[in-house]
Amino acid sequence: MTKMLEVKNLRVSFHTYAGEVQSVRGVSFDLDKGETLAIVGESGCGKTVTSKSIMRLIKMPPGEIKEGSQILFQGKDIVKMSDKEMRGIRGGEISMIFQDPMTSLNPTMKAGNQIAESLMIHRGMDKKEALKEAVEILKLVNIPNAEKRVDQYPHEFSGGMRQRVMIAIALACNPKILIADEPTTALDVTIQAQILDLINDLQKKLGTAVIMITHDLGVVASIAHKIQVMYAGQIIERGTTDEIFYQPKHPYTWALLQSVPKLETKNKDTLYSLKGTPPDLIKPPVGCPFASRCDYCMEICKEKMPELTDITDNHKVRCWLQHPLAPKVEVPKGIGGVSSNE
Repeated sequence: MTKMLEVKNLRVSFHTYAGEVQSVRGVSFDLDKGETLAIVGESGCGKTVTSKSIMRLIKMPPGEIKEGSQILFQGKDIVKMSDKEMRGIRGGEISMIFQDPMTSLNPTMKAGNQIAESLMIHRGMDKKEALKEAVEILKLVNIPNAEKRVDQYPHEFSGGMRQRVMIAIALACNPKILIADEPTTALDVTIQAQILDLINDLQKKLGTAVIMITHDLGVVASIAHKIQVMYAGQIIERGTTDEIFYQPKHPYTWALLQSVPKLETKNKDTLYSLKGTPPDLIKPPVGCPFASRCDYCMEICKEKMPELTDITDNHKVRCWLQHPLAPKVEVPKGIGGVSSNE
C-alpha cells in the first residue's frame, strides 16, 4: 500500500556569502493516513526547513533541494513537480499552520475573506458560497459568534483566536496532510492545550495526517503516534511515542526529556539546561554532530558518524553507545520511565 507521504534522503542547503549551509542532511521518514508524526529538536536543527521543503516553499536561490532528494506524496515526487502542479497541492492537499499568525495572516483582509480565498482557488466556489462556508469552518474551530467574526480583521482577534483562524484556513479544503509548525509557541499554557486538543479533535473528525513541528517534547506527548528527534539537520532517533518517552536511547533525547518541567519540580529548583551550542553546518563534523555536547562522548564519536541502529521495528537510533563494544551507560534518573525519586 502506498504511504500518504514518503520523504527519502532529503538534503537542503542554503548558499550564503560564508559558504553552503547544509540545513537538512539526509532526512527520511514516512506518514500514513490519520497518523500524527512529531519532529522535535532545538531551534536551528532543520525542522522548519524540512516542513517547508514538503510544501516546496524553499526560496531558490539561496535555497536548494539537492539532487537525489525525494518527497513522494501519494507516490508522486513533489520535488519534480511543476509550479502549476504544486499550486494545486499546496493549500488543497497539503496545508500548513505557520509559527506566528500575526505575520502569516494578511492584516488588510478580513478573516472570512482569507478563508474564502482558499475555497475559491481549490474548490471552485463563488465568493458568496465561500464566505458562507467560511462561517461554518470558523464554527468548526470553536470561534464564537462566527457570523460576526468572519467580518473582522486579524488585529481584532486574540493570539489564541488568530491561531484558530490559521487552523481554519489550513483546514478549509480538507487537506490530506496538515503540517503544524510550532503552532503553540506564542501562546500561554491554557491556550496551548486548547489548540492541541482542537488539532487532535479535527484530525479524528477529518482523518487528516498531521506533522507536528516543535522544540518541546511535552507538547506532543498526548497527540503524536510517532516521534522523530532531529539534531544538526539529521534524524538521530525515531520511534513510537512510548518508545521515545519510556525507552529513549540517544543522549540528546535524554537532554530534551530532562528539559521538560516535571510536576514534582519545586519552586526554586534549577531546570536542566543543555551545555554548548549546535555545530556549524557550513562545515559539519565528520563524526556525531552531538559529540562536543555529549557527556558520554568517546573517540569514535568524533571520528565517524554512527549508522542508524534498529532497537525494534519502529525504534531506531544513531549513536555509538548502541555498539556491542560500547560501555554500558545508565539512563539519567527522571526520564525513560526511571523515577527521579529512586
